[in-house]
Amino acid sequence: MLVLDLALKSLRNRLLVTTLTVGSIALSVALLLGVEKIRTGMRESFSNTISQTDLIIGPKSGTIQLLLYSVFGMGSPTQNVSWEAYQTWAAHPAVDWTIPYSLGDSHRGFRVIGTDENFYERYRYRGGQPIEVAEGKPALEVFEVAIGSQVAAELGYDLGDQIAVTHGMGGFITHDDTPFTISGILAPTFTPVDRAIYVTLEGIEAMHEGWEGGVPPASAMSFGGGPPSDEAEPAEERWTGDYQPTQVTAFFVGATNRRDVLSLQREVNVWEEEPIMAVLPGLALSEMWNGLGYAEEGLRLVGVFVVIVGLLGMLVSLYTSLDARRREMAILRAIGAGPVRIVSLLVLESAVLATLGAAMGVAVVYGGLSIAQPWVESQFGLFLPIAGLAPIEWLYLGAVAGAGFLIGFVPAVKAYRTALHDGLAVRV
Repeated sequence: MLVLDLALKSLRNRLLVTTLTVGSIALSVALLLGVEKIRTGMRESFSNTISQTDLIIGPKSGTIQLLLYSVFGMGSPTQNVSWEAYQTWAAHPAVDWTIPYSLGDSHRGFRVIGTDENFYERYRYRGGQPIEVAEGKPALEVFEVAIGSQVAAELGYDLGDQIAVTHGMGGFITHDDTPFTISGILAPTFTPVDRAIYVTLEGIEAMHEGWEGGVPPASAMSFGGGPPSDEAEPAEERWTGDYQPTQVTAFFVGATNRRDVLSLQREVNVWEEEPIMAVLPGLALSEMWNGLGYAEEGLRLVGVFVVIVGLLGMLVSLYTSLDARRREMAILRAIGAGPVRIVSLLVLESAVLATLGAAMGVAVVYGGLSIAQPWVESQFGLFLPIAGLAPIEWLYLGAVAGAGFLIGFVPAVKAYRTALHDGLAVRV
Protein backbone atom coordinates (compact mmCIF):
# COMPACT_ATOMS: atom_id res chain seq x y z
CA MET A 1 0.00 0.00 0.00
CA LEU A 2 2.89 2.35 0.69
CA VAL A 3 4.23 1.86 -2.85
CA LEU A 4 0.76 2.40 -4.35
CA ASP A 5 0.30 5.58 -2.34
CA LEU A 6 3.70 6.79 -3.49
CA ALA A 7 2.82 5.97 -7.10
CA LEU A 8 -0.43 7.93 -6.91
CA LYS A 9 1.31 10.94 -5.37
CA SER A 10 4.00 10.77 -8.07
CA LEU A 11 1.35 10.78 -10.80
CA ARG A 12 -0.49 13.64 -9.12
CA ASN A 13 2.74 15.61 -8.94
CA ARG A 14 3.02 15.27 -12.76
CA LEU A 15 -0.65 16.08 -13.32
CA LEU A 16 -0.43 17.47 -16.86
CA VAL A 17 1.54 14.54 -18.25
CA THR A 18 -0.65 12.09 -16.34
CA THR A 19 -3.84 13.68 -17.68
CA LEU A 20 -2.62 13.66 -21.26
CA THR A 21 -1.46 10.05 -21.01
CA VAL A 22 -4.73 8.86 -19.44
CA GLY A 23 -6.69 10.85 -22.03
CA SER A 24 -4.87 9.28 -24.96
CA ILE A 25 -5.47 5.78 -23.61
CA ALA A 26 -9.11 6.63 -22.86
CA LEU A 27 -9.72 7.78 -26.43
CA SER A 28 -8.02 4.66 -27.78
CA VAL A 29 -10.12 2.38 -25.60
CA ALA A 30 -13.27 4.37 -26.45
CA LEU A 31 -12.60 3.86 -30.15
CA LEU A 32 -12.08 0.13 -29.68
CA LEU A 33 -15.24 -0.31 -27.58
CA GLY A 34 -17.16 2.07 -29.83
CA VAL A 35 -16.36 -0.03 -32.87
CA GLU A 36 -17.54 -3.10 -30.97
CA LYS A 37 -20.77 -1.38 -29.89
CA ILE A 38 -21.49 -0.17 -33.43
CA ARG A 39 -20.75 -3.63 -34.82
CA THR A 40 -23.12 -5.20 -32.29
CA GLY A 41 -25.72 -2.50 -32.91
CA MET A 42 -25.59 -3.07 -36.66
CA ARG A 43 -26.14 -6.77 -36.20
CA GLU A 44 -29.04 -6.23 -33.83
CA SER A 45 -30.62 -3.56 -36.03
CA PHE A 46 -30.45 -5.79 -39.09
CA SER A 47 -31.67 -8.80 -37.14
CA ASN A 48 -34.57 -6.85 -35.59
CA THR A 49 -35.80 -5.49 -38.92
CA ILE A 50 -38.00 -8.55 -39.26
CA SER A 51 -39.06 -11.03 -36.61
CA GLN A 52 -41.57 -13.86 -36.22
CA THR A 53 -41.38 -14.53 -39.97
CA ASP A 54 -40.51 -18.13 -40.71
CA LEU A 55 -39.75 -17.98 -44.45
CA ILE A 56 -39.23 -15.50 -47.24
CA ILE A 57 -40.30 -16.87 -50.63
CA GLY A 58 -39.30 -15.27 -53.92
CA PRO A 59 -37.93 -16.05 -57.37
CA LYS A 60 -34.81 -18.15 -57.55
CA SER A 61 -31.77 -15.95 -56.95
CA GLY A 62 -29.17 -15.61 -54.26
CA THR A 63 -30.19 -16.05 -50.64
CA ILE A 64 -28.71 -12.71 -49.59
CA GLN A 65 -30.11 -10.95 -52.66
CA LEU A 66 -33.65 -12.07 -51.79
CA LEU A 67 -33.19 -10.96 -48.19
CA LEU A 68 -31.77 -7.56 -49.15
CA TYR A 69 -34.42 -6.42 -51.61
CA SER A 70 -37.41 -7.87 -49.76
CA VAL A 71 -36.53 -6.88 -46.19
CA PHE A 72 -34.02 -4.04 -46.40
CA GLY A 73 -35.07 -2.38 -49.64
CA MET A 74 -31.59 -2.76 -51.12
CA GLY A 75 -31.10 -3.84 -54.71
CA SER A 76 -33.71 -4.94 -57.21
CA PRO A 77 -35.29 -8.30 -58.05
CA THR A 78 -34.53 -9.95 -61.36
CA GLN A 79 -37.98 -11.48 -61.78
CA ASN A 80 -41.28 -12.01 -59.97
CA VAL A 81 -43.50 -14.76 -58.62
CA SER A 82 -46.76 -15.37 -60.46
CA TRP A 83 -50.00 -14.67 -58.64
CA GLU A 84 -51.06 -18.27 -59.14
CA ALA A 85 -47.92 -19.53 -57.41
CA TYR A 86 -48.46 -17.11 -54.56
CA GLN A 87 -52.05 -18.26 -54.08
CA THR A 88 -50.98 -21.89 -54.19
CA TRP A 89 -48.51 -21.49 -51.36
CA ALA A 90 -50.71 -19.10 -49.39
CA ALA A 91 -53.31 -21.89 -49.30
CA HIS A 92 -50.79 -24.56 -48.27
CA PRO A 93 -51.84 -26.39 -45.07
CA ALA A 94 -48.50 -25.60 -43.41
CA VAL A 95 -48.86 -21.86 -44.06
CA ASP A 96 -50.71 -19.78 -41.46
CA TRP A 97 -50.32 -16.32 -43.03
CA THR A 98 -48.51 -14.51 -45.82
CA ILE A 99 -47.48 -10.92 -46.54
CA PRO A 100 -47.09 -10.28 -50.29
CA TYR A 101 -44.64 -7.66 -51.53
CA SER A 102 -44.70 -6.11 -54.99
CA LEU A 103 -41.66 -3.95 -55.76
CA GLY A 104 -40.40 -1.98 -58.70
CA ASP A 105 -41.68 1.61 -58.38
CA SER A 106 -40.54 4.59 -56.35
CA HIS A 107 -41.38 8.12 -55.33
CA ARG A 108 -38.65 10.75 -55.06
CA GLY A 109 -36.07 8.12 -54.17
CA PHE A 110 -38.23 6.15 -51.73
CA ARG A 111 -39.30 2.60 -52.59
CA VAL A 112 -42.99 1.96 -53.25
CA ILE A 113 -44.27 -1.41 -52.00
CA GLY A 114 -47.54 -3.03 -52.94
CA THR A 115 -48.98 -5.22 -50.19
CA ASP A 116 -52.26 -6.04 -48.44
CA GLU A 117 -53.83 -5.79 -44.99
CA ASN A 118 -51.65 -8.63 -43.69
CA PHE A 119 -48.68 -6.25 -43.67
CA TYR A 120 -50.34 -4.07 -41.04
CA GLU A 121 -51.64 -7.06 -39.09
CA ARG A 122 -48.78 -9.57 -39.32
CA TYR A 123 -45.50 -7.77 -39.90
CA ARG A 124 -43.30 -7.80 -36.78
CA TYR A 125 -39.97 -6.19 -35.98
CA ARG A 126 -37.63 -5.86 -32.99
CA GLY A 127 -38.78 -8.84 -30.99
CA GLY A 128 -42.43 -8.88 -32.05
CA GLN A 129 -43.52 -5.23 -32.21
CA PRO A 130 -46.36 -4.65 -34.72
CA ILE A 131 -46.67 -1.93 -37.33
CA GLU A 132 -48.64 1.02 -35.95
CA VAL A 133 -50.29 3.90 -37.76
CA ALA A 134 -49.43 7.20 -36.07
CA GLU A 135 -51.95 9.24 -38.11
CA GLY A 136 -54.87 8.24 -40.27
CA LYS A 137 -55.44 4.62 -41.27
CA PRO A 138 -53.74 1.87 -43.28
CA ALA A 139 -53.84 2.02 -47.06
CA LEU A 140 -56.51 -0.55 -47.92
CA GLU A 141 -58.34 1.11 -50.80
CA VAL A 142 -57.01 1.03 -54.36
CA PHE A 143 -55.74 4.62 -54.53
CA GLU A 144 -54.72 5.04 -50.91
CA VAL A 145 -51.13 5.13 -49.72
CA ALA A 146 -49.49 4.87 -46.30
CA ILE A 147 -46.06 6.41 -45.89
CA GLY A 148 -43.23 5.71 -43.48
CA SER A 149 -42.34 8.25 -40.82
CA GLN A 150 -39.06 9.21 -42.48
CA VAL A 151 -40.79 9.77 -45.82
CA ALA A 152 -43.30 12.08 -44.16
CA ALA A 153 -40.57 13.99 -42.34
CA GLU A 154 -38.27 14.46 -45.31
CA LEU A 155 -40.91 15.28 -47.92
CA GLY A 156 -43.24 17.22 -45.62
CA TYR A 157 -46.33 15.20 -46.52
CA ASP A 158 -49.54 15.13 -44.51
CA LEU A 159 -52.81 13.25 -44.58
CA GLY A 160 -54.85 13.94 -47.70
CA ASP A 161 -51.90 14.94 -49.86
CA GLN A 162 -51.68 13.33 -53.29
CA ILE A 163 -48.53 11.79 -54.70
CA ALA A 164 -47.58 10.37 -58.09
CA VAL A 165 -45.43 7.27 -58.27
CA THR A 166 -42.42 7.03 -60.60
CA HIS A 167 -42.05 3.92 -62.71
CA GLY A 168 -38.97 1.99 -61.58
CA MET A 169 -36.28 2.94 -59.10
CA GLY A 170 -34.80 6.23 -60.21
CA GLY A 171 -36.89 6.24 -63.38
CA PHE A 172 -38.16 9.29 -65.23
CA ILE A 173 -41.70 8.27 -66.25
CA THR A 174 -44.26 9.20 -63.62
CA HIS A 175 -47.74 7.71 -63.19
CA ASP A 176 -49.42 11.11 -63.04
CA ASP A 177 -52.63 9.60 -64.36
CA THR A 178 -53.02 7.47 -61.22
CA PRO A 179 -52.33 9.68 -58.18
CA PHE A 180 -52.56 8.21 -54.70
CA THR A 181 -54.00 9.91 -51.63
CA ILE A 182 -52.12 9.63 -48.34
CA SER A 183 -54.44 7.86 -45.90
CA GLY A 184 -51.94 7.11 -43.14
CA ILE A 185 -48.52 7.89 -41.72
CA LEU A 186 -46.82 4.96 -39.99
CA ALA A 187 -45.26 5.28 -36.55
CA PRO A 188 -41.45 5.24 -36.46
CA THR A 189 -39.90 1.77 -36.34
CA PHE A 190 -36.26 2.75 -37.03
CA THR A 191 -36.17 0.08 -39.71
CA PRO A 192 -36.44 0.27 -43.53
CA VAL A 193 -40.23 0.46 -43.05
CA ASP A 194 -39.78 4.16 -42.21
CA ARG A 195 -38.24 4.81 -45.63
CA ALA A 196 -40.92 3.10 -47.72
CA ILE A 197 -44.31 3.93 -49.21
CA TYR A 198 -47.10 1.33 -49.07
CA VAL A 199 -49.94 0.93 -51.54
CA THR A 200 -52.29 -1.96 -52.27
CA LEU A 201 -51.59 -4.72 -54.75
CA GLU A 202 -54.61 -3.52 -56.71
CA GLY A 203 -53.08 -0.05 -56.73
CA ILE A 204 -49.96 -1.46 -58.35
CA GLU A 205 -52.14 -3.04 -61.06
CA ALA A 206 -54.11 0.19 -61.52
CA MET A 207 -50.91 2.19 -62.04
CA HIS A 208 -49.82 -0.15 -64.79
CA GLU A 209 -53.13 -0.46 -66.59
CA GLY A 210 -52.35 -0.42 -70.30
CA TRP A 211 -48.69 -1.34 -69.78
CA GLU A 212 -49.20 -4.91 -70.95
CA GLY A 213 -46.55 -4.60 -73.65
CA GLY A 214 -44.07 -2.97 -71.32
CA VAL A 215 -44.72 0.43 -72.91
CA PRO A 216 -46.75 3.08 -71.07
CA PRO A 217 -49.95 4.39 -72.63
CA ALA A 218 -49.86 7.95 -73.94
CA SER A 219 -51.79 9.23 -70.92
CA ALA A 220 -49.02 8.01 -68.61
CA MET A 221 -46.17 9.65 -70.50
CA SER A 222 -45.31 12.26 -67.88
CA PHE A 223 -41.77 13.14 -66.91
CA GLY A 224 -40.06 14.69 -63.96
CA GLY A 225 -41.90 13.24 -60.97
CA GLY A 226 -43.86 16.40 -60.15
CA PRO A 227 -47.29 16.58 -58.52
CA PRO A 228 -50.22 14.90 -60.26
CA SER A 229 -51.62 16.77 -63.23
CA ASP A 230 -54.86 18.64 -62.60
CA GLU A 231 -55.99 17.77 -66.12
CA ALA A 232 -55.67 14.02 -65.66
CA GLU A 233 -58.91 12.10 -65.50
CA PRO A 234 -59.52 10.89 -61.91
CA ALA A 235 -58.03 7.43 -61.54
CA GLU A 236 -61.08 6.19 -59.66
CA GLU A 237 -63.21 6.89 -62.72
CA ARG A 238 -60.83 5.28 -65.24
CA TRP A 239 -59.95 2.14 -63.35
CA THR A 240 -62.52 -0.60 -63.81
CA GLY A 241 -61.79 -2.32 -60.53
CA ASP A 242 -61.92 -5.74 -62.21
CA TYR A 243 -58.19 -6.42 -62.09
CA GLN A 244 -56.50 -8.91 -59.82
CA PRO A 245 -52.77 -8.87 -59.09
CA THR A 246 -50.84 -10.80 -61.70
CA GLN A 247 -47.58 -11.22 -59.79
CA VAL A 248 -45.70 -10.38 -56.62
CA THR A 249 -42.01 -9.91 -56.03
CA ALA A 250 -41.78 -11.96 -52.83
CA PHE A 251 -43.85 -12.87 -49.81
CA PHE A 252 -43.25 -13.50 -46.13
CA VAL A 253 -44.62 -16.66 -44.58
CA GLY A 254 -45.68 -17.59 -41.08
CA ALA A 255 -45.94 -21.33 -40.59
CA THR A 256 -48.86 -23.03 -38.87
CA ASN A 257 -46.37 -25.04 -36.84
CA ARG A 258 -42.73 -24.01 -36.61
CA ARG A 259 -41.70 -27.67 -36.70
CA ASP A 260 -42.85 -27.76 -40.32
CA VAL A 261 -40.70 -24.80 -41.45
CA LEU A 262 -37.77 -26.83 -42.77
CA SER A 263 -39.95 -29.33 -44.60
CA LEU A 264 -41.95 -26.44 -46.08
CA GLN A 265 -38.73 -24.80 -47.23
CA ARG A 266 -37.58 -28.00 -48.95
CA GLU A 267 -40.97 -28.40 -50.60
CA VAL A 268 -40.82 -24.85 -52.01
CA ASN A 269 -37.25 -25.21 -53.23
CA VAL A 270 -37.99 -28.38 -55.23
CA TRP A 271 -41.33 -27.19 -56.61
CA GLU A 272 -41.30 -27.79 -60.34
CA GLU A 273 -44.23 -25.59 -61.37
CA GLU A 274 -42.21 -22.38 -61.09
CA PRO A 275 -38.60 -21.51 -60.18
CA ILE A 276 -39.01 -20.10 -56.67
CA MET A 277 -37.04 -20.45 -53.47
CA ALA A 278 -37.59 -20.11 -49.73
CA VAL A 279 -35.03 -18.81 -47.27
CA LEU A 280 -34.90 -18.69 -43.49
CA PRO A 281 -34.41 -15.03 -42.48
CA GLY A 282 -32.10 -15.90 -39.59
CA LEU A 283 -29.83 -18.12 -41.66
CA ALA A 284 -29.78 -15.59 -44.49
CA LEU A 285 -28.70 -12.88 -42.05
CA SER A 286 -25.95 -15.12 -40.70
CA GLU A 287 -24.75 -15.77 -44.24
CA MET A 288 -24.75 -12.05 -44.93
CA TRP A 289 -22.72 -11.30 -41.80
CA ASN A 290 -20.26 -14.02 -42.68
CA GLY A 291 -19.73 -12.26 -45.97
CA LEU A 292 -19.14 -8.99 -44.13
CA GLY A 293 -16.83 -10.61 -41.60
CA TYR A 294 -13.69 -9.21 -43.22
CA ALA A 295 -14.97 -5.65 -42.88
CA GLU A 296 -15.84 -6.23 -39.23
CA GLU A 297 -12.45 -7.69 -38.49
CA GLY A 298 -10.83 -4.77 -40.29
CA LEU A 299 -12.64 -2.25 -38.08
CA ARG A 300 -11.73 -4.22 -34.98
CA LEU A 301 -8.09 -4.40 -36.09
CA VAL A 302 -8.00 -0.62 -36.54
CA GLY A 303 -9.25 -0.20 -32.99
CA VAL A 304 -6.63 -2.59 -31.64
CA PHE A 305 -3.84 -0.72 -33.39
CA VAL A 306 -5.10 2.58 -32.00
CA VAL A 307 -4.97 1.12 -28.49
CA ILE A 308 -1.45 -0.14 -29.14
CA VAL A 309 -0.42 3.34 -30.25
CA GLY A 310 -1.93 4.78 -27.07
CA LEU A 311 -0.01 2.31 -24.89
CA LEU A 312 3.21 3.03 -26.76
CA GLY A 313 2.61 6.72 -26.12
CA MET A 314 2.34 5.94 -22.42
CA LEU A 315 5.59 3.97 -22.60
CA VAL A 316 7.36 6.88 -24.29
CA SER A 317 6.01 9.28 -21.68
CA LEU A 318 7.20 7.13 -18.76
CA TYR A 319 10.52 6.34 -20.35
CA THR A 320 11.41 9.92 -21.23
CA SER A 321 10.26 11.21 -17.84
CA LEU A 322 12.99 9.15 -16.17
CA ASP A 323 15.58 11.70 -17.28
CA ALA A 324 13.74 14.29 -15.23
CA ARG A 325 13.27 11.85 -12.35
CA ARG A 326 16.84 10.61 -12.00
CA ARG A 327 17.30 12.63 -8.86
CA GLU A 328 14.02 11.33 -7.45
CA MET A 329 15.03 7.70 -8.09
CA ALA A 330 18.46 8.24 -6.59
CA ILE A 331 17.04 9.84 -3.44
CA LEU A 332 14.63 6.96 -3.00
CA ARG A 333 17.48 4.48 -3.27
CA ALA A 334 19.62 6.58 -0.94
CA ILE A 335 17.01 6.46 1.84
CA GLY A 336 16.77 2.69 1.62
CA ALA A 337 14.37 1.90 -1.19
CA GLY A 338 15.59 -1.31 -2.77
CA PRO A 339 15.49 -2.22 -6.45
CA VAL A 340 12.26 -4.17 -5.98
CA ARG A 341 10.49 -1.14 -4.56
CA ILE A 342 11.74 1.13 -7.35
CA VAL A 343 10.59 -1.37 -9.98
CA SER A 344 7.23 -1.80 -8.20
CA LEU A 345 6.74 1.96 -8.11
CA LEU A 346 7.17 2.41 -11.85
CA VAL A 347 5.19 -0.70 -12.75
CA LEU A 348 2.32 0.46 -10.54
CA GLU A 349 2.39 3.91 -12.13
CA SER A 350 2.10 2.33 -15.56
CA ALA A 351 -0.69 -0.02 -14.45
CA VAL A 352 -2.61 2.83 -12.81
CA LEU A 353 -2.36 4.94 -15.97
CA ALA A 354 -3.62 2.09 -18.16
CA THR A 355 -6.44 1.18 -15.76
CA LEU A 356 -7.59 4.79 -15.40
CA GLY A 357 -7.45 5.21 -19.17
CA ALA A 358 -9.52 2.07 -19.72
CA ALA A 359 -12.09 3.12 -17.13
CA MET A 360 -12.34 6.60 -18.63
CA GLY A 361 -12.69 5.06 -22.10
CA VAL A 362 -15.68 3.05 -20.88
CA ALA A 363 -17.19 6.22 -19.42
CA VAL A 364 -16.69 8.05 -22.72
CA VAL A 365 -18.38 5.25 -24.69
CA TYR A 366 -21.45 5.06 -22.45
CA GLY A 367 -21.68 8.83 -22.21
CA GLY A 368 -21.53 9.06 -26.00
CA LEU A 369 -24.15 6.32 -26.37
CA SER A 370 -26.59 8.02 -24.01
CA ILE A 371 -26.26 11.30 -25.92
CA ALA A 372 -26.06 10.03 -29.50
CA GLN A 373 -28.40 7.02 -29.37
CA PRO A 374 -31.66 8.87 -30.22
CA TRP A 375 -30.00 10.87 -33.00
CA VAL A 376 -28.31 7.83 -34.58
CA GLU A 377 -31.53 5.86 -34.41
CA SER A 378 -33.60 8.62 -36.03
CA GLN A 379 -31.06 9.53 -38.72
CA PHE A 380 -29.66 6.14 -39.68
CA GLY A 381 -32.17 3.63 -38.28
CA LEU A 382 -29.31 2.07 -36.32
CA PHE A 383 -30.25 1.02 -32.80
CA LEU A 384 -27.25 1.12 -30.45
CA PRO A 385 -28.25 -0.70 -27.26
CA ILE A 386 -26.96 0.63 -23.94
CA ALA A 387 -26.15 -2.69 -22.33
CA GLY A 388 -23.46 -4.03 -20.06
CA LEU A 389 -20.02 -4.88 -21.33
CA ALA A 390 -19.87 -8.06 -23.36
CA PRO A 391 -17.28 -10.75 -22.51
CA ILE A 392 -15.12 -9.72 -25.47
CA GLU A 393 -15.17 -6.12 -24.21
CA TRP A 394 -14.09 -7.19 -20.73
CA LEU A 395 -11.30 -9.10 -22.43
CA TYR A 396 -10.22 -5.92 -24.23
CA LEU A 397 -10.15 -3.95 -20.98
CA GLY A 398 -8.22 -6.69 -19.21
CA ALA A 399 -5.72 -6.77 -22.08
CA VAL A 400 -5.22 -2.98 -21.85
CA ALA A 401 -4.66 -3.12 -18.09
CA GLY A 402 -2.34 -6.11 -18.43
CA ALA A 403 -0.40 -4.45 -21.24
CA GLY A 404 -0.02 -1.34 -19.10
CA PHE A 405 1.35 -3.46 -16.25
CA LEU A 406 3.90 -5.16 -18.51
CA ILE A 407 4.93 -1.92 -20.22
CA GLY A 408 5.88 -0.54 -16.81
CA PHE A 409 8.80 -2.95 -16.62
CA VAL A 410 10.60 -1.15 -19.47
CA PRO A 411 11.21 2.15 -17.61
CA ALA A 412 11.56 0.18 -14.36
CA VAL A 413 14.55 -1.75 -15.73
CA LYS A 414 16.17 1.48 -16.85
CA ALA A 415 15.66 3.03 -13.42
CA TYR A 416 17.05 -0.07 -11.78
CA ARG A 417 20.21 0.15 -13.86
CA THR A 418 20.74 3.84 -13.15
CA ALA A 419 23.66 4.25 -10.79
CA LEU A 420 23.11 5.98 -7.47
CA HIS A 421 25.77 8.61 -8.05
CA ASP A 422 24.31 9.34 -11.55
CA GLY A 423 21.28 10.85 -9.91
CA LEU A 424 23.02 12.62 -7.04
CA ALA A 425 25.91 14.04 -8.98
CA VAL A 426 25.73 17.73 -9.69
CA ARG A 427 26.08 18.42 -13.41
CA VAL A 428 27.53 21.63 -14.72
